[in-house]
Amino acid sequence: MDRLGKLCGIDEAGRGPIAGDLVIAGCILTSCVDGLQDSKKLSEKKRESLYESITQNSLYHIVKFSAKEIDDNGLSFCMKNALLEIMNTLKCGEYLFDGNSNFGINELPTMIKADGKVPEVSAASILAKVTHDRNIIKDAQRYPEYQFEKHKGYGTALHIELIKEHGYCDIHRRSYKLKALEKTLFD
Repeated sequence: MDRLGKLCGIDEAGRGPIAGDLVIAGCILTSCVDGLQDSKKLSEKKRESLYESITQNSLYHIVKFSAKEIDDNGLSFCMKNALLEIMNTLKCGEYLFDGNSNFGINELPTMIKADGKVPEVSAASILAKVTHDRNIIKDAQRYPEYQFEKHKGYGTALHIELIKEHGYCDIHRRSYKLKALEKTLFD
């Protein structure tokens, strides 16, 4: 692999959930890591194993924003600041962000499904997903009534029912409006 150390892959986890942190990771591989692919296609056990290999064979930087920071500043603002922080922290010849939006950073190329095609982006995907999931599991211990370990903060039917029952907690994104909750919580 003759491009090792020449590309910084960037991906995020936690953009869609209604609770928990938004996590953005940048990764420059310094050695090959076998088994890399889109984090969503890997088992939790495999992601955890790859996380350790990635951290030992790369330069990486992880940025997190809390639900409150997302509510106060907006998702796009948080994404843009995270991307700029990664690019300023991990100096590299090339950057590639998974998806189709560069959040106004013209010099940041994007590629849809890069997390399944480009090893550096796959590695960033795994770093972001494992960090997000570890954080939401800790939150599940603080707020057991929401069962975050089951839905990882996404707006599943179970999660929405638990919000209807208990209301929001500190890690919920109040700026994310859900039709299923509007009549219950906002009347």
